[in-house]
Amino acid sequence: MNIESLTDRRILCRKVQGIAAALLPFQLDGQVSVADTHRAGLMNAVNMDTGYVNFLDDAERQNVLRWAREALGNGVAFVAGAYIEGQTGDIVTLYRRQMDSIVSHGATPILFQTGRLHGKTPTEKVAVYREVARGYSHVLAFELGSMFAPNGEIFDLETFLGLMDIPEIKGLKHSSLNRLVELDRLSLRDVHRPDFRIYTGNDLGINMAFRHPVPAYKHSAAVFLHLTGRIPSSLSHPKNVTRPPWEHEILRDCALRLDYEVVS
Repeated sequence: MNIESLTDRRILCRKVQGIAAALLPFQLDGQVSVADTHRAGLMNAVNMDTGYVNFLDDAERQNVLRWAREALGNGVAFVAGAYIEGQTGDIVTLYRRQMDSIVSHGATPILFQTGRLHGKTPTEKVAVYREVARGYSHVLAFELGSMFAPNGEIFDLETFLGLMDIPEIKGLKHSSLNRLVELDRLSLRDVHRPDFRIYTGNDLGINMAFRHPVPAYKHSAAVFLHLTGRIPSSLSHPKNVTRPPWEHEILRDCALRLDYEVVS
């Protein structure tokens, strides 16, 4: 693979579909606050890792679905995570129970991976996903690098190809932080199923980097959004790892250099 071959594969003037995972803001008293992130023509995604889905209980996830629907209004599409890690019971039943709730709110479910499928063969994993997605009109899958969450994994190529063979699964979000892996995914997609969407989660693809610990990016986002007056506090979920106290001044400088109005 070389730069010329990548340039030749570009499809110019196409309409890009962007999905933005909404940060779940927190008030100073620890209560959840709702912010409208439906801006700039991007589809919203809630109950994602950026929304602390791994820390929310079922009632909180249901509230987020309800708030998202109320904020966006009827008929506006959004995506919501189906997350079953730490739950007991049949994997397919657990996923479909959450997916039914997501669909009832007019949203598209995206399937977070579960550590219970780690070590299974590609055939076994694809069989589970096929049964989970059976009968739904639109499902998205997720491959999340383990640096983000221990339940995540980057699929081998046999599993990836098998997922593309499931008609209900229309696309996959890819978060490996590895540009070459993502480009390989795109090449396979172009040959195997051109209508299959691959949503990039690779900030490294635009020459940006996650700092360690990786999950603390959510605290950085909260600090920046608070500085620019978009959310009520710079707090992240109390269970999420945080950045050092000097994060505030670093991001204040970044905001000013980007010509944002800093309000806090």
